[in-house]
Amino acid sequence: MTRLDGKVCVVTGSADGIGKATALEMARRGARVVVTDIQDELGHGTVAEIAGEGGTATYVHCDVRKAEDVEGLMRTAAETYGGIDVLHNNAGVHESSFASELTIDTLPLDAWEAVYEINLRGVWYCTRFAAPYLKASTRGPSIISAASTGGHVGYPMCSAYSSTKGGVILMMKVAAIDLAPVRANSYSPASVDTAMIRKYTEAAEDKEAVWRMQTETHLVRRLGEGVDVARLVCFLASDEASWITGQDFLIDGGSLAWRGHHPA
Repeated sequence: MTRLDGKVCVVTGSADGIGKATALEMARRGARVVVTDIQDELGHGTVAEIAGEGGTATYVHCDVRKAEDVEGLMRTAAETYGGIDVLHNNAGVHESSFASELTIDTLPLDAWEAVYEINLRGVWYCTRFAAPYLKASTRGPSIISAASTGGHVGYPMCSAYSSTKGGVILMMKVAAIDLAPVRANSYSPASVDTAMIRKYTEAAEDKEAVWRMQTETHLVRRLGEGVDVARLVCFLASDEASWITGQDFLIDGGSLAWRGHHPA
C-alpha cells in the first residue's frame, strides 16, 4: 500500500462521495486529513469515521465559492497541523443541481455561473491560497484536482460541467509550471457511483438511455466506485509519484479507449 505518513492533506468536498472515500483512504495510509465541505453534519461524520479507524482528521467548514472561506481554510489547516503538503481539489457540481432545463440552449445563466463558481473558480481559489504553504512544504507537496472524461469529450446536458472540467485539466498544467517543484496533476473519471451521477440521470427525459450511456461504454462493465478514484489520488499524493506532474490521468473503465457500446 502506498503510504502518506505524516502528510497533511486538505480534501475539499469530502463530506460524501469521492471526496469522503479519498479522505478515508488517505487517513488509512497515515495522512493527517483536513475534511472540508458545506455539509457540516456529513463532514463531521467523515471525521468521526476516520477517528473510528484510528486516523487523524479535523473538519473545517468551507464554501469554495468564497475567497475568505478558502483563505481561512488553508490558514486553519496549516495552524492545526504545521503546514499543508497535499491539496485535493475534489469539490464539484453538475448543472442538474441548479436547473431542470440542461441543454446548451436552455440552461439558465445562473446555473452556468453556479457551476463555474464551484468547479473552476473554486479550484483556482484553493490552489492560489494553498500555494504558499505547499511551496514551504518539505514533504513532497502536491495538488491533485478532479476533472472528468467530460473534459475530454462532449456529453449531453453538460455544457457547464464539461467546460469547467476541461478548464481544470489545463489549470493544473499551468499550476505545475508556475508552482514547480510543487507537483500538480488532475484525473478524469468516467461514471462513478455518486449522488451527482444519480441526480444527472434522474434529470434526463430518457433516464434509461442516459444510464446506458454511462455504463455500456465501460470496458470494465460497472460504475466506478469512490475507492477506485481514492487509490489513484493517494498514489499521486505520495512520494512514489515524485516525478509525475502536469498530467491528467483517465480513470474511466476504458470508456474513452473506443467508440462503441456493449450490446444490450
